Amino acid sequence: MSDRHAHAMRFGAQVREGGGVDFRLWAPGAKRVELVLKIQVAAGSEARFIEAHGNACPGDDDPAREWYELYVPEAMAGSHYRWRIDGELDVPDPASRSNPDGVHDFSEVVDPLSFEWTNAKAWQGLPWHEAVMYEMHVGAFTPEGTYAAAQAHLPDLAKLGVTAVQLMPQASYPGRFGWGYDGVLLFAPQCSHGTPDDLKRFIDMAHGLGLMVMLDVVYNHFGPDGNYLPRYAPGFFSEQHHTAWGAAINFDGPGSATVRDFFIDNALYWLDEYRFDGLRFDAVHAMLDDSRLDIMAALSVRVRQAFPQRHIHLVLENDSNDVSRLDMPATPGRFEGQWNGDFHHPVHVLLTGEHDGYYAEYADDALGQLATSLTSGLVWQGGPHNWEHAKPRRRTTSPQPLLNMVNFLQNHDQVGNRAMGDRLVQLVAEPALRLVTAMHLLNPAPPLLFMGEEFGAATPFLYFSDWSGDLRSAVTEGRRKEFALFPQFCNAETRALIPDPCDEATFLRSRLDWAAASQPEGQRWVSFYRELLALRRLWITPHLPTLLTGEHRAERIGEQGLRVRWALGGGAGLHMVVNLSAQSLSLPASLHDLPVAGALMVVGEVSTDELGPWAGCWWTT
Repeated sequence: MSDRHAHAMRFGAQVREGGGVDFRLWAPGAKRVELVLKIQVAAGSEARFIEAHGNACPGDDDPAREWYELYVPEAMAGSHYRWRIDGELDVPDPASRSNPDGVHDFSEVVDPLSFEWTNAKAWQGLPWHEAVMYEMHVGAFTPEGTYAAAQAHLPDLAKLGVTAVQLMPQASYPGRFGWGYDGVLLFAPQCSHGTPDDLKRFIDMAHGLGLMVMLDVVYNHFGPDGNYLPRYAPGFFSEQHHTAWGAAINFDGPGSATVRDFFIDNALYWLDEYRFDGLRFDAVHAMLDDSRLDIMAALSVRVRQAFPQRHIHLVLENDSNDVSRLDMPATPGRFEGQWNGDFHHPVHVLLTGEHDGYYAEYADDALGQLATSLTSGLVWQGGPHNWEHAKPRRRTTSPQPLLNMVNFLQNHDQVGNRAMGDRLVQLVAEPALRLVTAMHLLNPAPPLLFMGEEFGAATPFLYFSDWSGDLRSAVTEGRRKEFALFPQFCNAETRALIPDPCDEATFLRSRLDWAAASQPEGQRWVSFYRELLALRRLWITPHLPTLLTGEHRAERIGEQGLRVRWALGGGAGLHMVVNLSAQSLSLPASLHDLPVAGALMVVGEVSTDELGPWAGCWWTT
């Protein structure tokens, strides 16, 4: 079954059905704007490009003379173009669908209707309660670092039990490698990963396998290299709000209506033209907006209105743990998921004993905080974290629906923001890691996996970014200064051991070693994950639509033991008892009838009256 999709928007270059291309640019800070177009013409057996210049005129519906537009009948899909500002600065189209030679070079006209989807009509997504997410960095996922190479692994992810692949940001950023959080061309997929059609083929194949694909987007800042907007569209930036990256995006000041449309169009574009099944919004606590209907609420409303028949999922990263945006089921203006560090952080403290940085907040009674997270979702609100801000956070007082909480043991931040990019498999013993993996996947909250953890990948995931010049020096030095407050990096000699994020070798070290996945140890981990996700699919997922809130219970057993009962609705319950220590744990008399023989899952040595080291048992009633 075939289908074609194009998102109609006010920004950028749009191919006309009868031929030619309409070009539009919002440039309120420019006095004169020209379109520089490369037109391909025949020249013997080769092709050459001719630069053609055309003066763009303010549109008829633009009394403020802020929009510049030009129709070029000779232009077509594949034409290369850019804008010349006041006769002195050539810039790419900020709404470019493709910048094949990087963010400083020509943009490329794309005809989205030329791509023929094979699964679009048959695929409407999956409901949120079925989500098992897998975070992927395309460049580090395979040796090739491309959409096409990553596509070859999709069948194995589907077989594993993953239901959603979440791509780290794909908006074009400068250089050959980077995490993607400093994108500057928000509509153009990163050229080092492949073409727009390559990304669409990846998504189309995923849908054919029953996999959703979600995209991480960054709407709180533009990157520092390749961002030309301040020169000709300063209205993109706020004079009132500021963030850690500098001036905030202007969502509520003069000119903000166009800025808001730009970002809302970007969200709709990825969901419509690329058929993504959802978006994860980076650091929304840094999206400052005093509007009555702020940008995130307005965006959610537009998305829900645009795709009433599809399962579209909107997920937040919010370090303040603000729950006011969350709802279950999600409604216009609201979001169904939020990354939950309050699960990860106490687990990490219990596993490693680390208490530096933001882990300090969890060092006091980590087991009790984990119990709160497992039953009420969040532990802390306000902030972000105490160690960064003088204003203390407060303990959560009301339970949150667990389906709103996206739990994880590892992700790009929790691994990559460590100085050496260590994964948990390098930090803790296998019995402990097996137990917390089962705790992660066999509880009601939607789980997120980080690429490679399913086969016990030992390759680091480091911070890497291909900056050059003064920016490179500043980033390298700044990265090492970040860790000066940590005891193990308190002197210059140890900080010098931290890998240079701008060195290509740092990026290459971060690529997964797929040979390890086929080794016996890697296969044992894969089998373990597959078994856990199959149990989740059979015994937990069907009950999640009726999952209750505020009815879950947890109690401590001794110093390091925990018993949890989740209320699944209709009187059903999911039970877990675990020993989070290296010593055996005697069970109280009330648990001496532990149904070991009929349990859903047993990890480690478990008897009717004792849990061995790092052991646990799960059952239903």
